[in-house]
Amino acid sequence: MEKGKDYKLATIFYTIRKAVQTEDIDTFRREFTNLHPYEQATFFVTQNEELRRIIYSFLSPDEMSSIFENLEKEEQTDFITEMYPSYAAMMLSNMFVDDAVDVLNELPSEQIASFLALMDKETADEIKSLLHYEEKTAGSIMTTEYVEVKDHLTIGEAIQVLKKEAKEAETIYYIFITDANQKLSGIISLRELIVAPDDGYVKDYMVDRVVSVYVEENQEEVAKKMSDYDFVALPVVDHQNHLLGIITVDDIIDVLEEEASDDYSKLAGVTDMETNPSAWQAAKKRLPWLIVLLFMGMATASLISVFEDTLTKISILAMFIPLIAGMAGNTGTQALAVSVRGIATGELDKQSHFSMLVKEAGTGLLIGGVCGSLVTAIVFIWKQQFFLGLLIGFSLFCTLIVATIAGAFIPLVMEKLNVDPAVASGPFISTINDLISILIYFGMATVFMEYLL
Repeated sequence: MEKGKDYKLATIFYTIRKAVQTEDIDTFRREFTNLHPYEQATFFVTQNEELRRIIYSFLSPDEMSSIFENLEKEEQTDFITEMYPSYAAMMLSNMFVDDAVDVLNELPSEQIASFLALMDKETADEIKSLLHYEEKTAGSIMTTEYVEVKDHLTIGEAIQVLKKEAKEAETIYYIFITDANQKLSGIISLRELIVAPDDGYVKDYMVDRVVSVYVEENQEEVAKKMSDYDFVALPVVDHQNHLLGIITVDDIIDVLEEEASDDYSKLAGVTDMETNPSAWQAAKKRLPWLIVLLFMGMATASLISVFEDTLTKISILAMFIPLIAGMAGNTGTQALAVSVRGIATGELDKQSHFSMLVKEAGTGLLIGGVCGSLVTAIVFIWKQQFFLGLLIGFSLFCTLIVATIAGAFIPLVMEKLNVDPAVASGPFISTINDLISILIYFGMATVFMEYLL
């Protein structure tokens, strides 16, 4: 069934493309306008610039706005520069305000000013009111297009307001109630509004205990609150409880994707991750971490040179350096992932930090015991040297315990210092644990050298 749908869509795309190539606007509009905006966007991004320019002439700015809302940020930035400025400004005017702000935030300031100058004053002022909020805050992702009614209205009057404002609102599932001073006093769902008697008053049917977020609150905290309460929309207020806007669930999905991508890139030791950057941009973003890790790697090399005498006398120790260091890095990264996830989801509050470290230490103890015993047995069977096997096994045992604790502990320290815990990246932890593992391994070998010779 799914393959049949894909084939049908591919056939439609082929027909639309032929219509664009032959500039057959009637066929294009008949087929294209029947597609879902996501499917329209999927078709649009696969066309070359020449064909896209024809599509702009076939579609009104209002029709193009729904396509644009389904594009990735990088694609929006690229495509908006292809349009005539007046067409682009009209398209932005027809988008939901928060989506238009997201597009403009990716553009140079002079280009933003140019587009705002081409818009009608009311729309431009509305967009300007959101542009000044700091990035990644509730204010930067909220919309001002919602249904609001005053608490002194009757249900019948509120329904009339809803009918009037519904077309422009981003969501109508919640109606937000304010008093004469524009302060948020309650909320009523669409269902409750419809079933309530027309002559009843809104304030008698609204929920007056409203969960809201402050305008400067971090978007990650907003996403967590929305997820916890399973809301479709969340009101945004200032510290005097004035209603400033709302955040809808589709914006939160974008936030979750953005934060997940951001955390993943940090765990990889990259400050920002794009799917198709230039070689120069990619190198510029990756080099800072790699240079730090390079110097830490040099420290590891210097540490090995300290034990040069031990290594010269017992050269077989060199064979097991990758084993010790690799296992330490792997174990530390696993503990790091658990710790970072706990901080990100809020599962780790201040009271549970110590218990988490104790649990990870116990985990390291068990892992170290099993792996150390296996290595001891394998080395003894392989090299017929019991004490060498015991040394390597015990070194691995100690290393894995320390590496597990370090992997869990470092993100907690970074959070305490107000540094993003995700910055405690896999490469960083691996390099730290390389130093620890080499110190433990060769330190023990030096102490017990006489038994090995």
